[in-house]
Amino acid sequence: MFDVQVLAFRTARELPEDTLRSIAAYYRRVTTLARPMNSAIGGVMLVTILALAAQIVRASGERWAGLMSVPLCAGPILLAGLRVVPNAVRLGARADLPLEQTRLARAICRDHLFCLWGILVFVALQLIAALR
Repeated sequence: MFDVQVLAFRTARELPEDTLRSIAAYYRRVTTLARPMNSAIGGVMLVTILALAAQIVRASGERWAGLMSVPLCAGPILLAGLRVVPNAVRLGARADLPLEQTRLARAICRDHLFCLWGILVFVALQLIAALR
């Protein structure tokens, strides 16, 4: 939802203040104020990696799907942990000037689009493997 707000102003130098306020408030809630529920996302990521590892180790016929899925799944997970979450925490704090907050919101949006692509291909591979 907040990425759509960013994309709506892709040609503007800075995002409008009300848009920055809305996006920053959301990221503050989900990264800082939602403890311990914000750990649930990390837990889901861990379970996904463990299930993928089990698929590779145990699935003799569909091992190809697990091996091909590793970068499609691990890439977005690493990106989220190393860049998206730190950027979201920083944006949620609203300590930077509006131009830097705009840069952070756009970086998060780009990263989300990359992660969406990876996860969609990951799910497609898993569905193909399950239907074989």
